[in-house]
Amino acid sequence: MALAEPASPAAEGARHEGCGTLASILADTLREIGAHTGAIYRLVPQRQVLELLVMEGLPREFVQPWERVSLSAPIPVADALRDRRLVWITGEEEMAHRYPAVAVALPYEFSLAALPLSVGEDDYGAMFVVWSGAYPPPSAGERDRLTAAAAVLARRLRDLPPGPATPGRDEVAAAVPDRAEMLGAMVGRLPEGICTLDARGRLTYISPKGAALLGESPLRLLGIQPWTVLTWLDDPVYEDRYRRAMISQQPTSFVALRPPDRWLSFELYPSISGVTVRITPAPADSEPQPAPRQPVDVALPTRAGAIYHVLHLAGTLTQAMSVQDVVDLLADQIVPAFGAHAVALLTAHEGRVAVLGHRGFPQHVVDQYGRLSLTAPTPSVRTMVTGVPGFFESEKELYDIYPSAVAPDDGMAAWALLPLIASGRPVGTCVIAFAEPHRFTVEERAVLTSLGGLLAQALERARLYDATLELAHGLQQGLLPHAFPDVPGLKAAARYLPGTEGMDIGGDFYDLIRLPGDTAAAVIGDVQGHNVTAAALMGQLRTAIRAYATAGADPGEVLSRTNHLLTELSSALFASCAYVHLDLPHGTARVARAGHPHPLIRRPGGRVEVLEVPDGMLLGVSPETTYTCLDVSLEPGAILALYTDGLVETPGKDIDEGLAVLSAELAAAGDRPLDELADHLIARAPAPGGHSDDIALLLLRLTGPGR
Repeated sequence: MALAEPASPAAEGARHEGCGTLASILADTLREIGAHTGAIYRLVPQRQVLELLVMEGLPREFVQPWERVSLSAPIPVADALRDRRLVWITGEEEMAHRYPAVAVALPYEFSLAALPLSVGEDDYGAMFVVWSGAYPPPSAGERDRLTAAAAVLARRLRDLPPGPATPGRDEVAAAVPDRAEMLGAMVGRLPEGICTLDARGRLTYISPKGAALLGESPLRLLGIQPWTVLTWLDDPVYEDRYRRAMISQQPTSFVALRPPDRWLSFELYPSISGVTVRITPAPADSEPQPAPRQPVDVALPTRAGAIYHVLHLAGTLTQAMSVQDVVDLLADQIVPAFGAHAVALLTAHEGRVAVLGHRGFPQHVVDQYGRLSLTAPTPSVRTMVTGVPGFFESEKELYDIYPSAVAPDDGMAAWALLPLIASGRPVGTCVIAFAEPHRFTVEERAVLTSLGGLLAQALERARLYDATLELAHGLQQGLLPHAFPDVPGLKAAARYLPGTEGMDIGGDFYDLIRLPGDTAAAVIGDVQGHNVTAAALMGQLRTAIRAYATAGADPGEVLSRTNHLLTELSSALFASCAYVHLDLPHGTARVARAGHPHPLIRRPGGRVEVLEVPDGMLLGVSPETTYTCLDVSLEPGAILALYTDGLVETPGKDIDEGLAVLSAELAAAGDRPLDELADHLIARAPAPGGHSDDIALLLLRLTGPGR
C-alpha cells in the first residue's frame, strides 16, 4: 500500500517551531490564570477527529484515552468546539454528572475549562486548562483572558503546517538538580526519607535515608519510575496516588508493605513540576491501605494509565442500548482514540459470518466479510473461531503469517482483530483497521484485547435489548388501532409519543368506535407505567371499553363497569380515562372523565373552551365509584381534542400553564388539515427522553351530515 510522502525538512522544522510557540503561549496562559495543566487539540476536518498536539503541565500518558477523540464524543473539548462555547466544570461532582465516562477514568478532584479554537467561521481545534481542586466559575476577567488566549492559539494553529501530532516540549529530564550536594547534605540530616519525582513520575532525587527505607540503591532508582523497579510498589493502586496528586495538585498519602514485614508511609506533596515524597516507617497500629500484595514475576506490568483507558472504554459502552448504539459508540468515540480509520463487527450466524455493523470500510469489503463461511482460512474467521486476537502491523506481516489470504482490498495497512467472547465462548470478531502501518505496543494490545471483552458484553446486552424492543413494538402495534373506522360526518387523527427513550411502548391508549345510528364513541386513557405490563393492561382496558360501548352503555356506565373490572384484576396499577359519546346527526356529545385531563373544544370561529367535565376517581381505585356526564353541543367545523397529561405536563411547570399553551396552539392552527394539526400539536412536546410520560393525542372534527 502506498504511504503518504514524508514532509520536507523545512516543513517539518516549521511545524516543530509552531508547536513550540503554541506550547509557550499555553504555558504563559496557565501561569496567568493560575491553572497547572493545559492541552491543545488540532481538528482533522476530513475525519472529524481532534488530535492532541501540545500538552503542558502533566505527561501525555495522563490523557491517553483522549489522545484522539471524535468530534461527536461526549467530552469537554469536543463539546466546546462542536457547540462553539466555553465548557466549565467546577469539580469532581459536576464532572461525574455531566461527563461520567471521563470521571470514571480520572476520579480526582480538579476543575476544567474547555474552549474552541476558531477564527471567524473556521474551526481549527480546541483547548482545555485544569485547576487544582474545586474551582468556582470564572470571573469576567478570567473569561476574557481565556477567550483572548484561545483567539491567539487559534490563529497560530491555523498557520501551523500539516503533519502528525507531536508531544510538544519534553518534560523535565531526570537528573540531579543543581546544588544537589548542598541540598543532599541538608535533607540527609532529616529523620525521614525524602525523594522527588518529576511530572512523569521519574525519580530525580532520593535521600540516603529514603533509599535505605526502600531497600534499594539510589543509583538504580534515579531516572526511573520507582514502581517499575520496586516490585512491592508495582500495583496500579500506588501509581494512582501519584496520578491523583498530580491532577488534583493536592497532598495525598498511602501505606505499603515492603517485604517481608515492614510497612512504610508515603506522603505526597505535588506541584506543577513534580512531587515531593516523605517516606517514614508506618506506625505499628496503622491500618495499611491497600491490602498487602504478594510480589509476582511480571516482566511487563499493566500501568494505571492502561487501566484507566479500559475504564473509559467500559464507561463509554455502558451508554449503548441497541446493537446500532454499540456500533455508533465504537466508531464515533472509541476507534478514533486509537488513531484507527475503519471498524467492523462480525458475528457467526448459521455457519457463516454476519456483519453486525461497520464504518469506514468500502461496501465491497463489507460484502466480502458477509460471504465468508466459518471454515474460511482468513484472519477474521480464525479470531472468531479460536478466540485468539490478531495484530498485523503492516500488509507484509499479514501475508507473512497468512500467505494464502486473499488481499482485503480495503485501503488499509494495519489491522487489529479482537475476539468477542461472551459466556466463555467466542461469538464474533471486531476488526479495527489503520490507513498506515501501525505499531501495537504491549500496553495497546492489552487495552484492545480488553476492549474485545467489553464489546462482547455490550453486544450481549444490546441483543437482549433489541429482542425486547422488537417484542414491545409488536405488542404496542397490536394494541393501538391501525386505522379508524369511517364514520359519516366525522374525521379523526391520532398521534402517540413514548416517554421512555428507546423503548417505544407505554400505557397510553386511544380508540374510535363506530356505533349504530351514525353515532360513535371516542376514548383516551393513560395506564401507569412505561413497560410491557402497562401496555398489556392497556389492551385489556381498551377491549373492555369497546365491549361496553358497543353494548349501548352510557359514558358514565362505561367507565363504572371498566373501573369495576380493573379492581377485580388486582393489577396494582391505576388508569385515567376520558370517554365521549358522539351523536353526529344531532350535533351533541356526552362526556365522562376518570381522573383524566379536561378535553378541549375548538369552535369554528377559533375560540377554544376547556370542557369542565365532572371529575371521577381513577379507574382501579374503588369498585363503587360512579361517574357523572357532561352534555356538549357541537357544530360542523368544531374540533374536539382528547390528550394525555404528557402533552401539557413539564417538570417544574404548572399544568395549567401547559394547558394554556396547548389551547393557544389549537386556536391558532385549528384551520389546518387534521393530520397536519396533529403533527403541529405533537411537535411542541419535548423530544423522547426529555419528558417523563407518554403522550397520546386524539383529534375529532365534525364535518356535517354526509361529509
